[in-house]
This record gives sequence, C-alpha cells and structure tokens, in this order.
Amino acid sequence: MFEIDKKKFGLFVAELRKENHLTQKELASQLFISDKAISKWETGSSLPDTTLLIPLADLLGVSVTELLMCERMTMNNTLEANKVEDLVKTAITFADANPERIYQVKSKWIAFYGLSLFIGCIGIFLNYMTIQPCFEALATIMLLCVVFGSYFCCFVQTKLPAFYDKNKVGIFYDGAFHMNLPGVHFNNRNWPHIIEIVQISMCLFLILFPIINLVMGHTMGNLWATIGNFIFLVIFLFGFFLPMYLVGKKYE
Repeated sequence: MFEIDKKKFGLFVAELRKENHLTQKELASQLFISDKAISKWETGSSLPDTTLLIPLADLLGVSVTELLMCERMTMNNTLEANKVEDLVKTAITFADANPERIYQVKSKWIAFYGLSLFIGCIGIFLNYMTIQPCFEALATIMLLCVVFGSYFCCFVQTKLPAFYDKNKVGIFYDGAFHMNLPGVHFNNRNWPHIIEIVQISMCLFLILFPIINLVMGHTMGNLWATIGNFIFLVIFLFGFFLPMYLVGKKYE
C-alpha cells in the first residue's frame, strides 16, 4: 500500500505555499482550518484529512496526484497524470467506507420530494399551456430546485467524517457537489439541520413557484413580466442560502 512520507509532504506543501505567496494563516483561512494545522503538516507531525486534499491541491496549484507524490510531474507524464488524478479523486471521495446516504435510511423526504416534484411538474405544464410571463426564469429555477432537491432529499450524506467535528472546516466536498458557506463551519451538530432546511426549501419551492407565477401572471400582467424574474431570483437565493446560514451558525 502506498504511504505518504510526512516529512517530504510537509516540505512540499511549504514550498508550494511560498511559491503562491501565502502565509500559513492565509492558507489556513482559505481552507477554513487553524494555522496550527498547517504548521503540523509542514513540520511532518501530521497529514491533512482526505477531505482537504482536493481543495489544498487547488489552492497550491498542483494536482492531487502531485500533492500525494510530493513532487511535480513532468510534461511527458501529463496524460498519465490526468488518468491517475481521476482515480485518486475518486478514492478520496469514497475514502470513508461508503458514507451512509439518505436513500439508504428510507427517509420520508424521498416521498415528500417525489410528491413535490409531481405537483411542480403539473404547475410547470399549466404555466406553459397558459403562456404565463417569466416562464423561462421559472423553468430555470425549477431545474435548480430539482437538482438540489434530488441531492439533499435522496443522496446527501447523513453524517460528516469525524474530521469535521475535530476541526473548523467550512467547505464540503461530495464528488461533483461542492458547498461553502462563508462564516459557517460544518460539523455533525449542524449538518442534520442544514440538510433538513434545504429539503424543506426545495420541496416548497417546487410547489409554490409555479403557483406564484400563475397567480401573479393573471393578476399583474405586464408588471409581473417586468419584475417577476428579479423576484424569483431573490426568493430563491434568500430562501436557499439564508436559512442554511442561520441554522448552520445556530447549531455550530
């Protein structure tokens, strides 16, 4: 099994950090951890958790493969490095023994999401058939609700790795899904509340947005056609991110 040389890894991280004109404190702030953790890495006392390898590599301007090998790869190995990079990222993503996901615990939110999606599809159809204003904006936001709703109601990890409870980490990686709430540190105290508030928001949005557009389109006409797109954007952004931030800080 491949093992990382802690001393070599620390020297490589320190070298890259200096090349990017970053102090330990600056690098730590961008990873949402303490500068003491950076110091421990660079002195070879410890290694970063697997959840931090991808963002660390991105910040230092190298691939995850180069970070783990503690050396830059030559141009002749570019194609091979890209292939290895995909494999390494996949291994990192699933390093914690296949984390438990919503669908594995038969959550009630799967049914709620399915029902909300069904009602939302009917609403979209009615909006389309009656040629309501702001239909394109409505369709775009509904698509976002479908994507985020399906992830948080059906596939999200029910628990975070233990590393999140021991360190102040403000970034979450799950395959292609990345999430960062400035000022909020994710842990297993606030994570269930964050998941639930997003589930509630997405299910409500799927049901209410088509109804809002139908009602406003009939009652306000041209005025709604002018301001509707902006109203939808404001409701979505504040209804999605603000509740997450509030519960994240409350239970942090």
